[in-house]
Amino acid sequence: MASSCTSLLLLSFLILYDYLPLSQSNQFCDAGVKYSESTCGFSSTSSSKLLIKGGTVVNAHNQEVSDVYVEDGIIVAVRPNIKVDEDVTLLDATGKYVMPGGIDPHTHLAMEFMGTETIDDFFSGQAAALAGGTTMHIDFVIPVNGSLVAGFEAYKSKAKKSCMNYGFHMAITKWDESVSREMEIMVKEKGINSFKFFMAYKGSLMISDELLLQGFKRCKSLGALAMVHAENGDAVFEGQNRMIDLGITGPEGHALSRPPVLEGEATARAIRLAKFVNTPLYVVHVMSIDAMEEISKARKSGQKVVGEPVVSGLVLNDSGLWNPDFITAAKYVMSPPIREAGHDKALQAALSTGVLQLVGTDHCTFNSTQKSFGIDDFRKIPNGVNGIEERMHLVWDTMVESGQISVTDFVRITSTECARVFNIYPRKGAILVGSDADIIIFNPNSSFEVSARTHHSRTDTNVYDGRKGKGKVEVTIVRGRVAWQDDELKVAPGSGKYIEMPPFSYLFDGIDKADAKYLSSLQAPVKRFSAS
Repeated sequence: MASSCTSLLLLSFLILYDYLPLSQSNQFCDAGVKYSESTCGFSSTSSSKLLIKGGTVVNAHNQEVSDVYVEDGIIVAVRPNIKVDEDVTLLDATGKYVMPGGIDPHTHLAMEFMGTETIDDFFSGQAAALAGGTTMHIDFVIPVNGSLVAGFEAYKSKAKKSCMNYGFHMAITKWDESVSREMEIMVKEKGINSFKFFMAYKGSLMISDELLLQGFKRCKSLGALAMVHAENGDAVFEGQNRMIDLGITGPEGHALSRPPVLEGEATARAIRLAKFVNTPLYVVHVMSIDAMEEISKARKSGQKVVGEPVVSGLVLNDSGLWNPDFITAAKYVMSPPIREAGHDKALQAALSTGVLQLVGTDHCTFNSTQKSFGIDDFRKIPNGVNGIEERMHLVWDTMVESGQISVTDFVRITSTECARVFNIYPRKGAILVGSDADIIIFNPNSSFEVSARTHHSRTDTNVYDGRKGKGKVEVTIVRGRVAWQDDELKVAPGSGKYIEMPPFSYLFDGIDKADAKYLSSLQAPVKRFSAS
């Protein structure tokens, strides 16, 4: 019965979704991204049929040596010794892992922020992602003058140059009836199933607890996931002024002004308000032990809370912020800040034990010129670091090579769990019959080295510059087409695809029952007799 249900589900994916062929035009080739002219765009001679031979196919639940056969962007067979006709592109994966392409749940491409715009747009950022084995990302739409519809249309225009799969979250920066109505439009018509609330950035993006409660209630009614940037914005503002008064104006002041206790406090507050409303909660970029411990307590109590560490928090510490060279120090400025040594190891342990569930990047890049806006005042340094290209390699080297997690766990935290949380599994995040053919071939015996000189981001710095490790993505496949191979990109702007994400993911299972249980426990209202 279970297998027949699965077959029907996968068949429905084939019927429901329209798979468009990727553009083969190279007229938009962007000199800002490093690739050869001959490989700009998908090859016009490439077959719509693809056979990956002899690799170890890894899903979040198992791994086995199998071939993978793809037609028209869909996986149609996963089994050993597949025989096909001659009109097939053949890839030999013997001795290598064949995995679902990475899904990055947290990026900011072409984002207007702190008086400038992130340097990576929807082509350069996605090209970097493909070079690192990520085949989909979910970006945050910022409303235009509070309007969600206007924000969506603006980001839809920005994404016209995309070259891979992408989806959208939506930020909420104010509250009124029009915002409430537009949230419904986003969910029911635009394929957005998550809304982000900033508890920091006082004076710009920050919202009040009153708005947070209203937003959580609306998310619950729509089956949309509430997300929070958890820092106490009022206290951060006070901390910034304190540092300036002390004459601390450099990048180190950024970390000192927003210590872990402020991240922990906001995380705890968001968790408790989500519990009060009884709606699932997703905490983005968990950077500290303080925040992680609040998530751990909530999850142990049975509350539905998802914790997302990002690569910078897992592999870096804050020592770079004290570098005497301003440009070097400023490249590490992000919020919440990269923490002192010890937090990184604790976050790794939490990820390996399931306290934290999946890994993002918060890829939000600014170049040295932009970072220099704050050379005399750390408050003016645009916040953000890179990571969309480095995530898969660094997570493998840090977590798998060290023995902290298994190969199947790697797939879970870099792809599958993200697909499940945002309700696109098994279309994404799996190598199963009926799934989209978003696949990487990963060589565990190869090696990588991160360098600002050779990365595909437009930024001129890299917070992971010089890091080396084992394990390398050798081939990236998007919807059945080879997009990265032999250290060359084979993509063109305009070849990407927007992925709609339906509401009511598995996180909402049991919410109605919990509400009913709560109501039945109230023993109220009490029927009272009026005094005679």
